[in-house]
Amino acid sequence: MFDIYTIIFLALAVFIFIRLRSVLGQRTGRERPPYDPYSRRDAAKAPAGATDKVVNFPGTAEPANLPEPVEPADPEAPLPARWAGVAEVGSAVANGLDAIAAQERGFDVQHFLSGARSAYEMIVVAFANGDRATLKELLAREVFDGFNAAIAEREQRGEKMETQFVGINRADILDAGVKGRTAQITLRFLSQLISATRSRDGQVIDGDADQVVDVTDVWTFSRDLGARDPNWKLVATEAAS
Repeated sequence: MFDIYTIIFLALAVFIFIRLRSVLGQRTGRERPPYDPYSRRDAAKAPAGATDKVVNFPGTAEPANLPEPVEPADPEAPLPARWAGVAEVGSAVANGLDAIAAQERGFDVQHFLSGARSAYEMIVVAFANGDRATLKELLAREVFDGFNAAIAEREQRGEKMETQFVGINRADILDAGVKGRTAQITLRFLSQLISATRSRDGQVIDGDADQVVDVTDVWTFSRDLGARDPNWKLVATEAAS
């Protein structure tokens, strides 16, 4: 049987628990930080052969942040099974993916696409926020220099971007191949963003803070095949109609 002291301690424990919940609040598991979009007019473009040291794709260092990975493509499997839903049989993209897989047996195109989508969003957000540290980790040197210059000009003018990343509708591989020991894959991203740039006095001088716009970007990622680090780096960007 419970004595009077046990009942008192239980009552105190319930009271403290209720107070903590009211002070700290509750999380639903759906919370997300605010997102900022990418301004295409400020995009930088690097030479196609850029091969800076590869750094992490966002999420690949912490696989829990990405969808469950699929098994790596079997280099001996028929082409339709290897690149189904990504490249048509006999296409230049399929041949390029074959060339990559031939030199790197663990190459997984679905895992690459997941990482590329995450990288796109992170870079878009980092550019809008002026987050140079994140950009420096994800971009080749020439691309970073262009982004950094655009951010510096924006800061010098006293402008501020108000942004929201709505989502990525599609991410399609346009080109793939190997140059020497360097793999390159070019993707076209179809995304939706909300973007408004305000002047020093708060006036909207570019974009619309209330309108969702469709954006098409073509980005190229690269990595040195056989490197211990399995991640890719952005080496070129451009806006496309």
